[in-house]
Amino acid sequence: MPNCYAVRAMSDIIEGRQPVLEALRSGRSINRVLLASDCERGGVVAQIVALARRRSIPFEFIARKAIERQATTASHQGTIAYAAAREYHTLEDLLQLSKNKNEAPLYCIVDGLEDPHNLGAILRSADASGIHGLIIRNRREVGLTPVVAKASAGAIEYVPVARVSNINQAIEILKKNDVWVVGIEACGKTPFDKVDFTLPTAIVVGGEGDGISELARKKCDTLASIPMGGRISSLNASVAAALVMYEAFRQRRR
Repeated sequence: MPNCYAVRAMSDIIEGRQPVLEALRSGRSINRVLLASDCERGGVVAQIVALARRRSIPFEFIARKAIERQATTASHQGTIAYAAAREYHTLEDLLQLSKNKNEAPLYCIVDGLEDPHNLGAILRSADASGIHGLIIRNRREVGLTPVVAKASAGAIEYVPVARVSNINQAIEILKKNDVWVVGIEACGKTPFDKVDFTLPTAIVVGGEGDGISELARKKCDTLASIPMGGRISSLNASVAAALVMYEAFRQRRR
């Protein structure tokens, strides 16, 4: 079997069993792995699955025709991986970064966002408002794709992003590190501009459809809302995140 690979600039795809395996072994940031459902499950494929599981990288067995539609060459061997446009950080990295800056931690947790343009816009606002890092989950959420990189207008290079397997566990770790967790929800009783963002804070923003997941909502220390004066009941996720992050920025500049 040829150890060939291809990387497409617009979609950052790694093709072929051995190249995907080596990418996983090297520690390269991978958003997800797709494998043809009709391929043999032993050998290299078994190693790919084991490594993906060990690194909490989503993988899926799908129809070979679906693989072929996404591949750039005929040498994909029923295996492709989507590499991240930038390396991910760990939650511990973000906590250490705040300590190194000698600043009260300020993070944004994105729970269930699927639109890459929204994530790119949040990264752009995060960079401008002094956010120490973003926290995203590694399943059912957009990762650091080339589309996100483009939408961020370069901010992806400056805002660390930690990818975690469980948002709820990440919230618990932050709370153990004395970080106040503020969820932004329409049902929040406190207006967002009344929250003290000078404290160590993690701002939680939900996805486009369902908002913050129920369990994550319950784990927040408080829920804050954005007052609305029109007939629309909610804001775009990236707009809501930008408003709250800039309020935190304003308070910390006083």
